[in-house]
Amino acid sequence: MGTWAKLADKRAPTRDLSSERVGCGHGSFPAEDSMITLEEQGQSKLGGDHRPKTAVGAKGQENYGRRAAELPIKIPDMLPAREILEGENIFVMSEERAFHQDIRPLHIVILNLMPIKQTAETQLLRLLGNTPLQVDIVFLRMKTHESKNTSSQHLTAFYQTVEQIAGRYFDGMVITGAPIEHLPFEAIGYWREFQEIMDWRQTHVTSTLYVCWAALAGLYHHFGVPKYVVKDKIFGVFAHRIETAAKLVRGFDDRFWVPHSRYAGVRVEDLVRVPEIDVIASSDAAGVYLAATRDGRQVFVTGHPEYELYTLAEEYRRDQARGMDPRLPQNYFPGDEPTARPRQTWRAHAHLLFANWLNYYVYQETPFDLESGLGLRAESHLTESP
Repeated sequence: MGTWAKLADKRAPTRDLSSERVGCGHGSFPAEDSMITLEEQGQSKLGGDHRPKTAVGAKGQENYGRRAAELPIKIPDMLPAREILEGENIFVMSEERAFHQDIRPLHIVILNLMPIKQTAETQLLRLLGNTPLQVDIVFLRMKTHESKNTSSQHLTAFYQTVEQIAGRYFDGMVITGAPIEHLPFEAIGYWREFQEIMDWRQTHVTSTLYVCWAALAGLYHHFGVPKYVVKDKIFGVFAHRIETAAKLVRGFDDRFWVPHSRYAGVRVEDLVRVPEIDVIASSDAAGVYLAATRDGRQVFVTGHPEYELYTLAEEYRRDQARGMDPRLPQNYFPGDEPTARPRQTWRAHAHLLFANWLNYYVYQETPFDLESGLGLRAESHLTESP
């Protein structure tokens, strides 16, 4: 259990995760990424107060960077992701330059449950890095589960367990999906540990973003919302509409597209019985996509906005190779021709979703002094517990 470094005195200015039936999960991707740091260029101070920035680190290291033409990104020289990110025109800035920027970063912890962790790392960091905010990332893994697709060296170098960070406080948390949605929650080997992490985040994280299976698990654990397993995999890119005007979807079009890859979901009628939750966006074909608690502290995303262009194609070919006779992902290959280049129709809204979450649900709501602000919440929670 580590301790946080002391933060600056000033407060930031206020502004706006198997069996044969595999759902969310990656195919064979060459991308690897782990300890990345992202940081946005711009003024280091605004109105006499510090402005947040975006960074990714591991084992307590302070590394900062920013993405693309606007956001340099700082990563270790030996990291395999370097070549991939540089190929995407991501500018790499020096650690020394980033270190001397006088900014309080947002601290985000990512619980990565995906089998191929390097791919999920890269996908999420692209989205988290596309903002004016500097974000310091910590990667988290399950202590009670042994990864079969990610090396122990990678996990040791770049990941921590909840025991190691239990005394820390975070501005935000992202929990990924896992290809296990066909299993009852209680049948999952690490379910108890996962429940403990979800309970821990209530007093140690300002806002949490649950993705795919994690969204189903979070709704079940916290609100008793059941998941329903479907016979035919929800697989493809589907049109969605906004159901509730919320800051999370500010700037979204009336109709927007999102990839899905899962064998289970939740139903609107179950969610509307929970007074703390709003259904924010849904799809006629894919069902509920976005839901959130009204205080913004929990956001549930049943789809995969972070998916890359070829992720669904890789999953389709993986299942073909396993003799599963999968259906083509819907609304993905032009003319349903699997040799054709897929259509990229969701990138802009994926970036906007993560930017809105970071801005309105994390940055605008988090205390500048995390240890004091969230620490008071933790003490109150313990006092109220029977």
